[in-house]
Amino acid sequence: MMIRTFSSLLPKGRPLLLTALVSLCAGFLPASGSFAADAAATSVVVQLREVDLGFPVEATVEAVHQATVAAQIAGRVTEVRADAGQRVRQGELLMRLDAREAAGSDASARATLAQAAVAYERTKNLYAQKFVSQAALDQAAATWQAAQGAAGSSGAAVSHGAVTAPISGLVAQRLVELGEMAAPGRPLITVFDPKSLRVIASLPQYKLAELKKSGRARVEFPETGTWVDVLRLEILPTVDTRSHTATARLYLPENIEGVVPGMFARAHFTMGQVKKLTVPPAAILRRGEVTAVYVLDASGAARLRQVRLGEAVPGGELEVLAGINSGERVSLTPVKTGIELKAAPAAASR
Repeated sequence: MMIRTFSSLLPKGRPLLLTALVSLCAGFLPASGSFAADAAATSVVVQLREVDLGFPVEATVEAVHQATVAAQIAGRVTEVRADAGQRVRQGELLMRLDAREAAGSDASARATLAQAAVAYERTKNLYAQKFVSQAALDQAAATWQAAQGAAGSSGAAVSHGAVTAPISGLVAQRLVELGEMAAPGRPLITVFDPKSLRVIASLPQYKLAELKKSGRARVEFPETGTWVDVLRLEILPTVDTRSHTATARLYLPENIEGVVPGMFARAHFTMGQVKKLTVPPAAILRRGEVTAVYVLDASGAARLRQVRLGEAVPGGELEVLAGINSGERVSLTPVKTGIELKAAPAAASR
């Protein structure tokens, strides 16, 4: 009727304009079967599947190989060559400390050593001529040996003015600034190996026997949705007397993107197998406190249905506690499905 009315208003001899108008109107109407075909290509059938029954524990990422270099002499920081995030090699110079005070001590120690050596030789000659006792010779020898030790220590102290990387890796923190005064024992810089990371978790005492028997675990990084199989699980043999928990170490594969020491993680210790109804996170539509999915019937028609979700299961899917049944098909593009669902009646009425 709409096309006929428009055609009656058109001047005669304008068939091309009429054809264009018909094509424009047809573009608002959904093609037969196109919506169902698109829905089938971007949907999944929800089914019960066997998943690991996990015991989740909050955990923290740490480096397996990490070292903090401390000052071994007193001196001002005169040169800084490394900063946080910089990659360094073992033995590479990181910073220098002013070792002049140590150098002065070294010169004094060497002078004392020379004097002690001369005194020992003189006493040895006198002892050979029976002018001094054995006790005097022993005293001179002890003084000479002590001077040797002091000279060696002072020489080593001079070399401690150059601070080098203890391991190859990344600089995690630089704890002093150029011009600051360093004292023996003060931390200067921390280096860690990014290839060797592990997760540290605390396990309650009542679960230890069960978890040791299983010996399997996975690590979840909630911010990225990444799940990682651990290479090795190690549970320390002691229990903390205050918290009654044991420490577990879960060693991670190398070069996991975005994982650094200090990050929050969640360790899932496997305690058996269980069947759960799961759905991919992409199928979930969240509107405030409402969680829903678009359920598709055999013809591809979509209906919004509220669901109640449980915890994430290994692999990243979410457990469905209520709202849908096994065998039902859900859309993996809920936002697009909702837009198409609203647009279809509007287009059909034109």
